[in-house]
Amino acid sequence: MNERYDYIIIGSGAGGSAAAWQLANAGRRVLLLEKGPELPRDGSTLDVDKVIRQGIFKSKEPWLDRQGRTFEPEEYFNLGGKTKWYGAALVRFEPHEFQADPAHQCLPWPIAYEDLAPYYQQAEQLLGVHAFEPEPDLRVIADKLARNGGGWTAQPLKLALSPDILAHPEEAAHFDAFASVKNLKFDAQRALLEQVQHLPNLAIRTGQAVNGFIADPERPERLIGVRTEDGAEFHADAVLLAAGALHSPRLLQGYLESVGLAERLPCANAVGRNYKSHRLSAMLAFSATPKTDLLRKTLLLLNERLPHSSIQPLGFDGELLSTLIPGFVPRWFARALGHRAYGFFLQTEDGSDPANRVIAKTNGAQYPRLDYDPARLPASVTEHRRLVRDFGRSLLKIGLPAAAKAIPLAGTAHACGSLTMGADPQTSVVDSEGRVHGLDNLYVVDGSVLPRSSRANPSLTIYAWALRVAERLQQRERLT
Repeated sequence: MNERYDYIIIGSGAGGSAAAWQLANAGRRVLLLEKGPELPRDGSTLDVDKVIRQGIFKSKEPWLDRQGRTFEPEEYFNLGGKTKWYGAALVRFEPHEFQADPAHQCLPWPIAYEDLAPYYQQAEQLLGVHAFEPEPDLRVIADKLARNGGGWTAQPLKLALSPDILAHPEEAAHFDAFASVKNLKFDAQRALLEQVQHLPNLAIRTGQAVNGFIADPERPERLIGVRTEDGAEFHADAVLLAAGALHSPRLLQGYLESVGLAERLPCANAVGRNYKSHRLSAMLAFSATPKTDLLRKTLLLLNERLPHSSIQPLGFDGELLSTLIPGFVPRWFARALGHRAYGFFLQTEDGSDPANRVIAKTNGAQYPRLDYDPARLPASVTEHRRLVRDFGRSLLKIGLPAAAKAIPLAGTAHACGSLTMGADPQTSVVDSEGRVHGLDNLYVVDGSVLPRSSRANPSLTIYAWALRVAERLQQRERLT
């Protein structure tokens, strides 16, 4: 391939798509490479059996955990990345969540909330983020929780959904963990790529898995392009890495090893470290009467006694909730329980520990490894246990007995860290401009850079970060 680009972007999730939108609109020659295909529009992405039970759209890529056991992270390789499947809840990090919190093992950002605020606003506008009125069942639950003395408060949960979604019950009931067929969820493809894909200066190639960077023969600190698994090579002035917190560090680790920078680059030892993905649990609250809300994920529940935690309703109807009930329960009974249940998603911010890390396939290993142990983060484990206990007790007080299930290591929906942003090249990988310490022209625009994971979904912050990096790249061009 002889065509040269200004920028190559690897990955089309929140970060990759936001950067592509920004740079393509500015007239830059951009190549966006996505490992997976574009998703079908035949309705299969809303099929509970195919999406949940069979998991046919998940990557099925084997990994090893810290004890050497194989597992399959819940990753998705497709145009739009995980944003096609996310629950569309887009929440800003709070200003204090850009600061260090040593007691919770939280690292500081090298920038402040004010530096990202304009890009939060831009992302919210691009993604059509707005609040929906809570429906009757959830309103009753929230009001009772507020009155029972447990300290729970509710605030609107902003969603990237079309206001028309309520006219399409099959999508309103199946947007959380499903990909929209009718473009009613403003994911990265719908809100960003479709707005610029017609531009002659943007090329989008699916089914192109990048397996390595191409170094300048005279200076390995400078990249001249990327190589894909089929042997194709693409060249550019700069590369933006947006493959996600599990995959971006593996590409960088492989490159540093191959060109001899693993021992010389100060940030090399930090690559892959400080992985985090929230402490997560799903909780089902059961009622004697059926629950009929359609669009359930409309409120965020908070408690001052649990400052690193939040709770969202699951956007699941009774059919979906029944799939969370253990398999030993007869299916007819599980379905009956599901229709009388309300689901909740409990999340607590992870701290950072360098030993929690992503390790590429090195030294003859068959699979990559995710060495993650929650015991290294005792403060987050303790708060999450309190969250599950206290919320369960509060639900019981209002007449809703509940059962909780922890999300296992494979639940990587909120994966971040692993190429952490910071000022010190000895302990971080990316600087405040998104550039990898010590490399001339490799930038990272996905969730792997986040020093903190906040108490809520990180997607909006990834969008905002990528918009900031892309805009500042343009500004830097004008100065040179």
